[in-house]
Amino acid sequence: MARILVTGAAGFIGFHTASRLLDRGDEVVGLDNLNDYYQVKLKQDRLSQLAGRDGFQFAKAALEDKAGIDKLFADGSFDSVIHLAAQAGVRYSLENPQAYVDSNIVGFMNILEACRHNNIGHLAYASSSSVYGANKNKPFRVTDRVDHPVSLYAASKKANELMAHTYSHLFDLPTTGLRFFTVYGPWGRPDMALWLFTEAILKGKPINVFNHGKMRRDFTYIDDIVEGVIRVNDNVPQPNSDQDPLDDSTTAAPYKIYNIGNNQPVELMHMIETLEKCIGIPAKKHMMEMQLGDVQETFADIDALQADVGFRPDTPIEIGIDRFVKWFKAYHGIDA
Repeated sequence: MARILVTGAAGFIGFHTASRLLDRGDEVVGLDNLNDYYQVKLKQDRLSQLAGRDGFQFAKAALEDKAGIDKLFADGSFDSVIHLAAQAGVRYSLENPQAYVDSNIVGFMNILEACRHNNIGHLAYASSSSVYGANKNKPFRVTDRVDHPVSLYAASKKANELMAHTYSHLFDLPTTGLRFFTVYGPWGRPDMALWLFTEAILKGKPINVFNHGKMRRDFTYIDDIVEGVIRVNDNVPQPNSDQDPLDDSTTAAPYKIYNIGNNQPVELMHMIETLEKCIGIPAKKHMMEMQLGDVQETFADIDALQADVGFRPDTPIEIGIDRFVKWFKAYHGIDA
């Protein structure tokens, strides 16, 4: 049994991760600021699923509140930290860039400092497939250069990876970055396409299909993401003195980067067709141009993940979307 801090515990991935850790008997302290980036009620409803469970404690604080973070760590005696809290969303970064600096840069710095000064055994943190930006190589490999982000959100996640490496190198803090690829499933985020499309179709409203549907995404089901997160958290990175100079995913510091994706990109129109079948209603489609900050395709190479922790995500999108639709209807009290 370990004592683990999960930041963003009221968020989509954080909630599922905390729940799975509790299932296996770990003690979990869940941190969240319950901000209003999307409806707070959904976050509170997620937390209500965790409240009262043996081994769970909730702490409300903002990442940028250094004093609050320092006190939490000083009192916490954590074995490891799974840092999933962040200001999410590519398009929102065009409207409110300061939120990304406050949470994803300043906040991450506070987490790193707290880990450093409290002898944390391992920091596993959320990065993003968005760091690949304008990369043309397919599939996206952790050995690829990621120097051309196309959104501030992506730039903030690349900055996190660089900051983490610095702390691994200078202070021997083991860190692992997890590049997530389009996570979906029950209790998902309302700003993501699957939720937006489902809600619109059920209400008889049109859906906005960007780039006329000519995009591909490596949709990854939430249970697969969580399995990867927990296996990686349990696998503390070791220094790699034989590092390939062209491979930035591992270095002579206790530092590692992994992709966690389904390794099977799906065309956006196929995702929509699958959703229509699961709901039983055809979508009214509003075809639109590509949006700023978007990319044409994401495609995860997950060989490193499989080699090191023995896991490959494998949930087909047909199964994952069906589970989401059933949850969505139940959550909103819609007759099946």
